[in-house]
Amino acid sequence: MNSMDEPNEPKTSDPKALVDRRDFLGGATVLAGTSLLGLASAARVEAAEGMAVADRMPPIPAEKWTDAQKKAAEEITSGPRKELVGPFIPLLRSPEYMSRLQKVGEYLRYKTNLGSNISEFIILLIGRHWTQQFEWYSHESLALKAGIKAETIKAIAEGQRPAAMTADEETIFEYVTELLLHQSVSDHSYGRVVNRFGEQGVIDITGLCGYYTLLGMLMNVTRTPLPPGIAPPLATFPH
Repeated sequence: MNSMDEPNEPKTSDPKALVDRRDFLGGATVLAGTSLLGLASAARVEAAEGMAVADRMPPIPAEKWTDAQKKAAEEITSGPRKELVGPFIPLLRSPEYMSRLQKVGEYLRYKTNLGSNISEFIILLIGRHWTQQFEWYSHESLALKAGIKAETIKAIAEGQRPAAMTADEETIFEYVTELLLHQSVSDHSYGRVVNRFGEQGVIDITGLCGYYTLLGMLMNVTRTPLPPGIAPPLATFPH
């Protein structure tokens, strides 16, 4: 997984703005303690402040790897990711699971027909939902390179609906936000995605949401840290 070139400093959100901001879906008020993309929690805040807590599953020294771990690590480092970093550090504890999972991730990230702009947009939405610092750090610069506007990325980081999305970004934003808020999507949002990306697109977009949700949960639970000296790029929401 590539690292971003120039990570942003943490952003500070105005608590009153978070209380007063209204969800674009049905005008529901987004209360303090929630992001637009879902509820904050004490565990998520604790994970987001990962610089202050110990990594629960730090790297296993290579000389202690089992044969299965060596094989799983080789699959990662010889593939498009090149490095064994981030979620694959804790995942190495279950090498067969890591091997199977990383193949799914390789497809979803590199081999769908969605385009990197759509994939990176989804990854940022999920990373913000989970306040997953490593995922955001790793993908913010990739999103910029994929053509996502800096102001769009900033709005997502602040838990807001971006003001000037492309038509594709708006379609994805509505779909992903509904899925995270309601655990399903309306016929309207579903139809927009089918019309634009096809039924395979629905599967791949939903798969990206699930895959990066899994990685977000995993790294929040194991407290996967940022590289040394890197400040958390995402502010936490009031709770």
